[in-house]
Amino acid sequence: MTARKPPRLLVFGDSLSFHGPAGPCAADEPRLWGNVAAAALGGNADLVAGFGWTARDLWWSLIGDPRVWADLRDVDAVVLAVGSMDPLPSPLPTYLRTGLRYLRPPWLRRAARKAYLAAQPRLVVALRGRPVALPKKLTVHYLGKSVYALRVLRPDLPIVAILPSVHRAPSYRSVYPGRDATAAAIAGWAGQAGVPLLDLSAVVGEHVLGGRGNPDGMHWGWEGHTAVGKAMAALIGPLLDKSG
Repeated sequence: MTARKPPRLLVFGDSLSFHGPAGPCAADEPRLWGNVAAAALGGNADLVAGFGWTARDLWWSLIGDPRVWADLRDVDAVVLAVGSMDPLPSPLPTYLRTGLRYLRPPWLRRAARKAYLAAQPRLVVALRGRPVALPKKLTVHYLGKSVYALRVLRPDLPIVAILPSVHRAPSYRSVYPGRDATAAAIAGWAGQAGVPLLDLSAVVGEHVLGGRGNPDGMHWGWEGHTAVGKAMAALIGPLLDKSG
């Protein structure tokens, strides 16, 4: 019998996928949860991610990144680890908030960003956490489009997703009212689409809310990454056995 090759995971994520207890890390940092999961399965992981990525960014990377097109030919499982940033309060519309980086001259960009960061916590409270970065209807829409596209390309490819994490970030005054509604919408979609889910809040909720993660109150310490990596490996392992 031919031995099965080491599995290769393709992880789509937000900053929770590459941000450690002291800041962002290179994708090959072995303590990041994606690499922990891959190592537990005897394989390796490739990461496609960005700061603040939502389900919409997942879709854009699928249709616009040639590296992803190449990776999809050879991977053994895909992890859609987006959704935690979608229900975050976004006092400015996303196109305006992300567009601050394009302001010129540099002094204007720095002044505008400083003013927004100072105002954000107050605006989050004043607007009661609305609007969110991506409404739950669109989160489900882009997750659905992405899974459909992946299954057209690779019908037997195992695909898993997540339910959003939690936070206690001072920059958002710990406000996160859209989280539960987004989680419920993702759960409903996943049940219909046949996509297994890992509930990040169940795995790292105590870690984050207990103050054992990154001081920013959003990202995780290595303890959290280890817990998520092991839980993700346990979710993916049986799927690889079936597909292999």
